[in-house]
Amino acid sequence: MSKSAPDARPERWLAALALLAVCVISLGNVVVRYTTDASFAFTEEFSVFLLVVLTFAGAAVAARRHVHIRIELVEEWLPVRLRPVLYVLQWAASVLLLGLVVWYGALLTWEEYSWESLSPGLGYPTWIYLIWLPLLCLAIIWRLTQSMMERCRVCLQAGGTHES
Repeated sequence: MSKSAPDARPERWLAALALLAVCVISLGNVVVRYTTDASFAFTEEFSVFLLVVLTFAGAAVAARRHVHIRIELVEEWLPVRLRPVLYVLQWAASVLLLGLVVWYGALLTWEEYSWESLSPGLGYPTWIYLIWLPLLCLAIIWRLTQSMMERCRVCLQAGGTHES
C-alpha cells in the first residue's frame, strides 16, 4: 500500500487480531480435541464474537478504501461534475442504515447491561459482546464519511475532465 492510499489502521489491526485469535482458538481446540477427546468450551462463543468483530472492522477498512461492492455503471455514466451528488446520496443512504444499527444496537446493549444478561455458553455478560456492534458501525460511518469527502474532492478537482 502506498503512502497516499487511504488507511484505517485501527480497524486493520483489530481485524487482524480478531482473525489471528479465531485461528489460534480453533487450532488449539482441534489439537486438544484430537489428543484428549475433550474440547474447550469457550471456542464457539469467542469465535462467533471475533468473526463479527472481524467482519465489521473489515467493513470499515473497505469503506475507507472505497472498495465495497457497488454498481459502478451509474457512477461511470454520470459526468464527473455530477458524481459528487451521487456520492453524497450513497453516503446518506449508508449512514441512515448504519445509524439505525448504531441506535438499536446501543439500545440492545444497554438493555442487556441493565438486565445483567449472561451468555448461555460461558455466562459472560452479553453486553460485552454487543457493544462492539454500535461502536464498529460508528467506525464504518466515519470511514464512509472520509471516503465520500475524498471522492467528492477528486471529482471537484478533476472538473471538466472525462476521468475521475
